[in-house]
Amino acid sequence: MTDEPATTRAAKLRTRKRDRRRVTVVGVVGELLITAGVLVFLFLGWQLWLNDLIVGDQQNQVAAGLSNSWTSGNVSLNHEQVITDYGDPVVMKAPAEAQAFAVMYVPRFGADYRRTISEGISTTRVLNKNGIGHYGTTQMPGAIGNFAVAAHRTTYGAPFSKIAELRVGDKIYVQTKDAFYTYVFRNRETVSPQGVGVLDPVPQFRDVDPTARLLTMTSCNPKFSAAERMIAYSVLESWQPVSAGPPAAIANLVSAKG
Repeated sequence: MTDEPATTRAAKLRTRKRDRRRVTVVGVVGELLITAGVLVFLFLGWQLWLNDLIVGDQQNQVAAGLSNSWTSGNVSLNHEQVITDYGDPVVMKAPAEAQAFAVMYVPRFGADYRRTISEGISTTRVLNKNGIGHYGTTQMPGAIGNFAVAAHRTTYGAPFSKIAELRVGDKIYVQTKDAFYTYVFRNRETVSPQGVGVLDPVPQFRDVDPTARLLTMTSCNPKFSAAERMIAYSVLESWQPVSAGPPAAIANLVSAKG
């Protein structure tokens, strides 16, 4: 058998070396892609789960501090309250933008759920930072008409993550420096992002004079999408001044320091 010429052996050697380098490069790139994928997965886990827990807990603590500043040493926490007719609800004036003015309690969202409500719906100044925002064109808590608020359903603490779990008859409590307002959930709908009729004094009925005192909660739908808006409607059932103490259902939570 004839030996291969030296030039042929050299050419084959060069080819094998190129192949080894190609395999090495492909392997390094593959490892980098796998590492990047793991990092992306970990980031998403942080952003969509762990970060929500941390930020949600921080928002809870802020709400507790705000509530305590209004009630400390100034209310009765007697759970056996006598139902009293306090007349027409007191209605506060709208505060400056991004100022926290109320605390919302929703037992359906968790036994320790409480979040602040701030003026305005700026994404950066309110929703990403404070939790729940109030549409400035709508009424204030307790007023005749539509008290409308918005919050994230995912990320930034996700205050309205469980909005789809509300059931007819669920109570939603709103506390201000002056009063506690008890709303009762009655129905839900989904609308397009352009469906601003939900903010009318009588939702979806423009130019109709309101007679009821409503709470409208809005958030994105479905989760992880802004294709629609989920809307939850509640109606005021009762109210009581802060000096009379909180509703019995949230008395322990109101008295808790955090």
